[in-house]
Amino acid sequence: MSTASASAPAAPETQQPSKWHDTFLRITQGNAIISVLAVVLALLVGGIMIAFTDEDVQAASGYFFARPGDTLVAVWQSVSGAYVALFQGSIYNFNAVSFERGIRPLTETLTFATPLIAAGLGVALAFRIGMFNIGGRGQMLMASAAAGWVAFSLDLPWGIHMIVALIAGLAAGAIWAGIAGLLKARTGAHEVIVTIMLNYVAFYLISWMLRTPGLLQAPGSSNPKTPAMKETAIFFDLLGPQYNLHFGFVLVIGATVLVWWILSRSNLGFQFRAVGENPHAARVAGINVKNMYVYGMLISGALIGLAGVNQVLGTITTGFTAGIDAGIGFDAITVALLGRSTPWGTFAAGILFGAFKAGGFAMQAGQQIPIEIVTVVQSLIVLFIAAPPLVRTIFFLPSPERDRRRAEKARKKALKAEVAAEAELEGVAK
Repeated sequence: MSTASASAPAAPETQQPSKWHDTFLRITQGNAIISVLAVVLALLVGGIMIAFTDEDVQAASGYFFARPGDTLVAVWQSVSGAYVALFQGSIYNFNAVSFERGIRPLTETLTFATPLIAAGLGVALAFRIGMFNIGGRGQMLMASAAAGWVAFSLDLPWGIHMIVALIAGLAAGAIWAGIAGLLKARTGAHEVIVTIMLNYVAFYLISWMLRTPGLLQAPGSSNPKTPAMKETAIFFDLLGPQYNLHFGFVLVIGATVLVWWILSRSNLGFQFRAVGENPHAARVAGINVKNMYVYGMLISGALIGLAGVNQVLGTITTGFTAGIDAGIGFDAITVALLGRSTPWGTFAAGILFGAFKAGGFAMQAGQQIPIEIVTVVQSLIVLFIAAPPLVRTIFFLPSPERDRRRAEKARKKALKAEVAAEAELEGVAK
């Protein structure tokens, strides 16, 4: 018996992948690498567009077959010059006479990024609950109106005035978004349609208030613009008057930490994620899905409202018009998508888009690059993020689904071999 058992063939051992191979797969199959490569692809396509719109490239391409080197040099000069200008206009200006002047572009990037991060966090939070909040424009407008009215009409001590204006803006944004959450919870109305309509309602309501004396319009003025914000309500500078970076950036950092804590460490965040993954299963588990929709939209609206408050109290303190949102409400959707709806991912994406905004003006001024090129690059980022298989194909990255099928096939093959070995072992034993 023992001799027969000893002579039986052993079951083949399944080769385990190495630790480095497993790490490589996790990196190449993760969402973060797709976001990074989407940015790289967008910059490459943007470089092609820059080259095609450059006059020197067009002139050199006229005799390309006679002297192809001239065209290649012109392409390199146009693309490298544009992206160097983008870097120096958003990160650090090496041509500045002092370090203080050199880091000014970085402070401008952070200033542009501040409302983008706040609004992006609001959109990302709604995404995690399974809701599509595209009402950022309306929520920003209502928050701007509330915070602005408190800032220019009330006389309060320094500090208290700013806090009251901030709370008023957050509350207005939360209430405006909460309308969509309440309608979805109670009537089943789709939040996309509701938030789109609320954008129009907010825009025309604020436009009317800006043309009505006694509401938002500046006294004695016929222009649809508010009075200047009072000094006691304005966000203070972080690095001095020579920079535009203000206290709003600190608030945005705090908001990012708060959203991370809510989603990762709180019971409310667990319920948010459960509803976002499967509302029917969450309902069976005892979670009040309707309340989660309302709570989620309230918090989302408050975060987007913070972006509106930043515009009023930190950026445009001389008075604002109905264009105070500056397209940030829609840019926030792109920021949230690039950040994969995670708090710190959204924070990084907001800084990237802030760099595009700050550097785009430098590209236009220094290299005569159309500012629309930057907008195209931002749009391409979203396009590539929405098509992960395309990005994986271009960069020859392994597909998670393909590797999953291969692993399952290998597991079945190993199991089949093990069963065959056991059967042969029993036959020899008999």
